[in-house]
Amino acid sequence: MAKSTRERRDSGKTAGRTAPPEVRRAQLIDATIDSIAQYGLSGTTMSTVTRIAGLSQGIANFHFQSKQNMLCETLRFLAEQHHELWKSQLENSGLKSAEKLLAIADAHFHPDVCNPRKLAVWYGFFGEPVHRETYRELVRDIDAERWEVSVGLCRTICEEGEYKSVDPEAVMRALEALYDGFFLNILIYPDMFSPEDAKRLIRDFLARAFPEHFGPFVERP
Repeated sequence: MAKSTRERRDSGKTAGRTAPPEVRRAQLIDATIDSIAQYGLSGTTMSTVTRIAGLSQGIANFHFQSKQNMLCETLRFLAEQHHELWKSQLENSGLKSAEKLLAIADAHFHPDVCNPRKLAVWYGFFGEPVHRETYRELVRDIDAERWEVSVGLCRTICEEGEYKSVDPEAVMRALEALYDGFFLNILIYPDMFSPEDAKRLIRDFLARAFPEHFGPFVERP
């Protein structure tokens, strides 16, 4: 079970001066996520982060030197966490092409990735023009790799099912739009829309594009 903000803060205090640098860094990144979720990017400072983490500002300065570096490293952490999650799902060599594409889709809505705290960070970078270019620079390669793998799977599925009228790239552009739209719904309306809703609707969408491959994955009433 994920720790609460208080538990994470108390564990940071308990570690104190004996905690290794990587533990302190992780505590600060976790606190940065909490701070952005509470105060937004503009309201997040070294002071808000260190207060949440229960660490000194000197430790934050040592690890990140500036607020901008701290924000960038927090975004990088989230991007790499998602990247490692979906990549690990594809290590199962027994998965078929449709199952691999679903594994990538489902990774977007894994509890470790898709929760209000972390979605607030993503949308903080999306929403503020000054940070939008930073977002593109930090995640460009990671996004490009996911895109190429996903489009490649769509092409394979098209060949397997002889879906001659289906454009693999068009399917993926729609799928990427669904990811972003569902993230926003989960962030803004958490009591009305859940990650499970998102996964169900993605299966419905893919079943319309590739009925033979994804029809069996659709939940029937």
